[in-house]
Amino acid sequence: MGGPIEDPPATERDDEPDAEPTAQEAESRELVIDAPAHAERLDKVLVRMAPEFSRSHLQDLIGRGHVSLDGVAATAASRRLKVGQLLRVTLVPTAQTLAFRPQHMDLTLVFEDDDLLVLDKPAGLVVHPAAGNWSGTLLNGLLAHHPGAAALPRAGIVHRLDKDTSGLMVVAKTLTAMTALVRSIAAREVRRVYLALAHGAPAWTTLTIEAPIGRDPASRVRMAVVAGGKPARTDVQCLARGDQVCGLRCTLHTGRTHQIRVHLAARGHPLVGDLLYGGKPGWGLARQGLHAAQLAFRHPTRGVPLAFERALPPDLASAWARALPG
Repeated sequence: MGGPIEDPPATERDDEPDAEPTAQEAESRELVIDAPAHAERLDKVLVRMAPEFSRSHLQDLIGRGHVSLDGVAATAASRRLKVGQLLRVTLVPTAQTLAFRPQHMDLTLVFEDDDLLVLDKPAGLVVHPAAGNWSGTLLNGLLAHHPGAAALPRAGIVHRLDKDTSGLMVVAKTLTAMTALVRSIAAREVRRVYLALAHGAPAWTTLTIEAPIGRDPASRVRMAVVAGGKPARTDVQCLARGDQVCGLRCTLHTGRTHQIRVHLAARGHPLVGDLLYGGKPGWGLARQGLHAAQLAFRHPTRGVPLAFERALPPDLASAWARALPG
């Protein structure tokens, strides 16, 4: 969800492996095993050969076939070495070292000037690199889109959408604009409105949910309404009701991680497709039913009001129409 810059949540990840760095990015080192290294473990010797890498990464290189003895792959970290053997390792960089590199991608820009850009993020795009997603993120795309992003914290990203949430985001292009936007978000001067497809048919038409959010004590990948959590407020309006599903408009007053997802689930209305918080798939929707539809704020340097709106993307629009006919 949107909010001041925070650490990437643990849930912004998937099971897809990171791209293997290319051979051009790898360095090879060789060592002839001498008497002091005789009978030592392979991984211990590698640590001395490449002290800038962690032992776990070097063990991973062994398992992936990047280490050889006398030209034959050595795949056991515990293997004991012998005097005279030629040890060779190809030091493929860690995935993390590739996280902040430019990668061209087609960004759907709604607005752009010298200070900022507003984009329509598709569902499935991770915003910031994290475990499991060290490349192919929006940050990588921003680094390729304009050179100034490299000089900014997190390439100018001032708030996030979850991987499977679509819709509007604002990104700063200068440090001045970034500082002003972060302050505006913290001061709750940025209007963010979401459309949500959720389970249940509420009796209410409008609802204000004010409940603190923190890490779920039972699961590190989830957030929850917990005593001692950060204050969080979401205003909710029911736009349409079906037998099993409702269409909601959610206005954020704070920007806690997964705020809308957590607040609605706590009230018995988890998002359709949001498996993490008790939602179930249906109506052809393969991701959580949440879209950042409206974004409004004052320009960080010119002071003029800016307002943007994006309709539901095809997958969510189709599910909405099927679940809420008429």
